Amino acid sequence: MTRTVSRLYDSYSQAQRAVEALEQAGFSSSEVSLISRYRDDNTLADDASGTATGAAAGAVVGGGAGLLAALGVIAIPGIGPLVAAGVLATTLAGAAGGTAIGGIIGALTDYGVSEEDAHLYSEGIRRGGSLVTVRTDDARSGKADTILNSLRPVDVGQRREVYRKAGWSKYDPASKGYTADEIRKDREMYGRQL
Repeated sequence: MTRTVSRLYDSYSQAQRAVEALEQAGFSSSEVSLISRYRDDNTLADDASGTATGAAAGAVVGGGAGLLAALGVIAIPGIGPLVAAGVLATTLAGAAGGTAIGGIIGALTDYGVSEEDAHLYSEGIRRGGSLVTVRTDDARSGKADTILNSLRPVDVGQRREVYRKAGWSKYDPASKGYTADEIRKDREMYGRQL
């Protein structure tokens, strides 16, 4: 049986380290996906530097084998350009073209993420977070859990409560992605820096 293990990180570098650790542990790029609004910890994918204007726009980073070498930019209505790689990147490219109702929510739920968590992850990405998912068999899911948990992921229960106290109830695809300044201010609420 297959299981999806997902973790949201406040910084791109945490998510990047998680992907690298997963690959070192033997997880393949067909099992691991990364979605972020950041190209690195300092550059949003939608910063004015010739980034995505269509559904997909080539490679963003290189310099290594594996999933991180295959990162590309995908424009998602509402959120804007995302850096993505893995199976979810392919699904999101279809959603960006308008072929999938629900966009990022639909892609995540199709991938095995609960709808409640899909809303939280989508909102977290909109606010500058980075999502790493692993879709693997039950026997290896515990290993994926351990690796992802070792890199200080967001406590989704606490984050959900913070969002709700601020009036959030679910992800709204019409909401624009946070700017770099809004992301910094948002992070100050959790005591984490980019």
